[in-house]
Amino acid sequence: MLLIGGGWRFGEGSAVKARHGIGHTERHWPVEPWNRIEPGLWMGGHLWADGTGTVHRAVVTEEFDLVISLHSSSCHGPAPSVEHLVHPIPDGPLTAPQLGRVIELAAVAADSVRDGRSVLVRCLNGYNRSGLVVAQCLIELGLDSAAAVDLIRARRSPRALSNDVFLQYLTTGLDIAKVLSSLDTWA
Repeated sequence: MLLIGGGWRFGEGSAVKARHGIGHTERHWPVEPWNRIEPGLWMGGHLWADGTGTVHRAVVTEEFDLVISLHSSSCHGPAPSVEHLVHPIPDGPLTAPQLGRVIELAAVAADSVRDGRSVLVRCLNGYNRSGLVVAQCLIELGLDSAAAVDLIRARRSPRALSNDVFLQYLTTGLDIAKVLSSLDTWA
């Protein structure tokens, strides 16, 4: 393992290969594995690109008390001693049960932050699926949806929450979006 500043660890030679478009790519990868959104609340992904554009795995060891993964890949951590909730969801329209799980995961994250625990919410790139859960967590912590989205974009990336469906969910409210989705009227 290669130790990078701040105690973050990344596998030596961990540049991702062809199935992700790898090495130097046109895809807009985040430039950090994860970013602090609020004290105790972090947002990230499984992949990030360094200054040369080389894509690397973001490997979590013991930096966080709780990791919530909305995308799962082997060899990305966290350490066995870290609480890890894995619930893959698509980066697109969600079913009522999936929206219910997003609401539950955001509540767990908010409770953990209130309890002084450090929480990482991550997906593949750390832009949309993690952004949805982090935004809902921020709403649970007292922000309105617009302020939550603005904060995430300021702290993670302007590319965060670029998924229009997820923005509609947040604007409408996840509880209402869940009901509409269960009626099969959400488009």
